[in-house]
Amino acid sequence: MSSSAEVSSAPGRGFVSAQQVAERAGVSRSAVSRAFTPGASIAEETREKVMRAAGELGYQVNDLARGLLANRSRLVGLVVTKPEVGFRAHLVAALTRILIRRGNIPFLINTGSSEQEVQAAQTALFGYRAEATIILSGSPPSSFVELARQNGQPLVVIGRSEPDCDHVAIDNAGTARQAAALFVGQGLRRLGLAGSASGTPTIAERERVFVDEARRLGARVIVARGKDSDYAGGGEAARVLFDRPDRPQAVFCVNDLIALGLLDTARGRFGLRVPGDVSVIGFDDIPEASWCAYDLTTFRQDPDEIAASAVAHLDRRLAYPDAPPSTAFLGAPLIVRGTTPPGRASRPSPQSEQSS
Repeated sequence: MSSSAEVSSAPGRGFVSAQQVAERAGVSRSAVSRAFTPGASIAEETREKVMRAAGELGYQVNDLARGLLANRSRLVGLVVTKPEVGFRAHLVAALTRILIRRGNIPFLINTGSSEQEVQAAQTALFGYRAEATIILSGSPPSSFVELARQNGQPLVVIGRSEPDCDHVAIDNAGTARQAAALFVGQGLRRLGLAGSASGTPTIAERERVFVDEARRLGARVIVARGKDSDYAGGGEAARVLFDRPDRPQAVFCVNDLIALGLLDTARGRFGLRVPGDVSVIGFDDIPEASWCAYDLTTFRQDPDEIAASAVAHLDRRLAYPDAPPSTAFLGAPLIVRGTTPPGRASRPSPQSEQSS
């Protein structure tokens, strides 16, 4: 091995270059390039020399440089607020897995909460020329959508409504109605809604439809909202709902984290039996929902199904840039566990695909 190769490939000296592989294999630099280009013309003996040298040196192709030469970064931006929280964390994981299998480089953009953080996130996303953007539900501002449009970027939004965009939508309305019907069908007329002051589109829709449907069915609904849509918010909502003489007989929680906080507070602070004193339904089916401590009845969102639908939208948009916007409408089946009385559950929400 040449001294230059020894120095350059030593720890802390940078990535192994194609030139170093060429020197080790005794071939030209262009031969190395052809060896790593599918379908390129190269003698088998030469290719084997290159691959052997690359393996010895630990060489990896510089895909970023290749993408820049081809005017294609292969970066896909995932725009999300609080990506570490609840169902969003599992959806981000599913999206990164499928994008990597697709040959993309997932680029996570945490929008933060301040104007400065949002501006920095926008600069990073568009400064690195991501070739597509996926915006998750929650509170990423619509300015990301407008910038993507201005830059001609394929764009998919998940769980929120934006005009002239490809969407992956969850049946929030159908599931909220189903929750209300299930409670009323069990003879429960004093209901609670544990929501969030965050007021994201998904949360707001679940809250509104559940309250409207429950009242239409003749039930009374007490609404309580925590500061945020997390475990602490569930505890806050529980204190409002249960610290009153007419506490609800059943509570629909707009996500599972809120449900977990509500369950612990109901049992620990108020000594309530679940489902003996109060029934509880959540939304998401995060892994913790199935833990023995919670055994939560909930509506299941499948992160892998949502991720696959988002990537299918990207494939369609790249193949047909001028196609009209499309919406994938996904159901969220009810998973019955121990926080509701045993009995017949309503049928799961249907899953369908429609174009807007």
